[in-house]
Order: sequence, then structure tokens, then C-alpha cells
Amino acid sequence: MDLKDHIRHVPDFPKPGILFYDISTLLAHPAAWQHAIDLLAEEIARHKPDVLAGIESRGFLLAAPLALKLGLGFIMVRKKGKLPGETIPYTYDLEYGTDTIEIQKDAIKPGQKVVMLDDLLATGGTMAAAIHLLRESGAEVPLAACLVELNFLKGRERLDNIEVKTLIQYDE
Repeated sequence: MDLKDHIRHVPDFPKPGILFYDISTLLAHPAAWQHAIDLLAEEIARHKPDVLAGIESRGFLLAAPLALKLGLGFIMVRKKGKLPGETIPYTYDLEYGTDTIEIQKDAIKPGQKVVMLDDLLATGGTMAAAIHLLRESGAEVPLAACLVELNFLKGRERLDNIEVKTLIQYDE
């Protein structure tokens, strides 16, 4: 099955000149969604993680069902102020300004192996920040995985010392 057949291209979203790669059409197709989950589960299982982490919000759509399939826990990487209890924040630079992501303070035990998931790898800024946050919290992060990668934005280059697995790549 070619998963690219299940990704909708939406021109000029969220603003003019941007071509948005919409995964909702893949999620709505049970066979394509199952195939994507199976492919990612096979790759993730090789790394024998203790827990999976997903980046808000579409990364949750991957990490949660994969965690269930693999019998693992799932933790959320969220924007500042969205998680209850004590959190560990990490602030990172954007093209114009900064952003902060957080995990709950008790989400990671030192030495745990965590696989990082998101729906799409573009510039790599948020993924790099999430990996940094997890590593600062004591996690080993051997793999970052996404459904879609926009090769032309070179996000993979920002992810140091980590294997990256994506199922669908676009070169333009």
C-alpha cells in the first residue's frame, strides 16, 4: 500500500504559499491507518523502548495507539501551561521568537528508553526541542519517528545523535 495515496494536499493553508500535507485522510482510512501503525510499531519495537512520547497534538495520534499496541506507556509533550502538576519546561527558538514545551516531572525515570513521535518532520525545531527535554530529564532517546517528512526543509539535520524513521517523504 502506498501511504502517499492517503495524504491530502491542501494549498495555501494555513497561509498563502504553504502546501499543507493533511494526515486526516490517512487517519480516516482504516486499512491505511493500520498499515502505518504496523510499520511504525515494527521499527519502534527494534529499539525496545520503555515508553513512547508524542508531541502535541497530532503526535498523540501516533504515540498513544502505538504504545497500546506495543504494551508501553505514553507520555505527552505539551505546550507550556497545558499539563497539571509539576512540569519540566524547555524553551527553544523559533524563526520569530521562542516557544516552551513541557513534560510532567514524574513522566520519565532516569535511564528510561523513550521513542519520540510526531505526525510530521518539517524544520525539526519542535522535535529537536522535545528530544533535548527528554534527554535533560534523564531519558535515552534512540529514535524519532514520524508519518511524514518534508525533506526540503532539512529537519533531520537538526536532530543530533538519533535515528530518524519516517514513512512518507516529500522532496518539494
